[in-house]
Amino acid sequence: MSQIEESIEVDAPVRAVYDQWTQFEDFPQFMDGVERIEQRGPTLTHWVTSVHGVGREFDAEVTEQVPDERVAWTTVDGEVRQAGVVTFHRLDDAHTKVMLQLDHDPRGIADTVGDKLGFVRRQAKGDLERFKSFIEGRNGSTTGAWRGRV
Repeated sequence: MSQIEESIEVDAPVRAVYDQWTQFEDFPQFMDGVERIEQRGPTLTHWVTSVHGVGREFDAEVTEQVPDERVAWTTVDGEVRQAGVVTFHRLDDAHTKVMLQLDHDPRGIADTVGDKLGFVRRQAKGDLERFKSFIEGRNGSTTGAWRGRV
């Protein structure tokens, strides 16, 4: 099991940053390798990914969600085994710190080698950087929001 921790400061209010993060179907716009996400229920998503030509599908369940504070998940079915949490920290009215903690269980030789070489960590860092550009490029406006609690 590999553990990854990354964070980034975003020039947008915590509410906007959190609200955008709840729009899972928009993740392909800033997450490298994510081709499609389908929201199948309030807490269930289906992911289709392709990383370096390796396609995978899996389901993930949101296990905890507190508006403006955190979203936690775990995979429940498919070829990927991971669990994680993203927390949102208000720095001031216009700035938010986003922190990602991810537990990733590499599958097979290619995943294990890629993990040992830091590929998953670099991808997580790049995804956070692209998320920052995505939300800042929208001037803090979001494509939607889900304010429910889990």
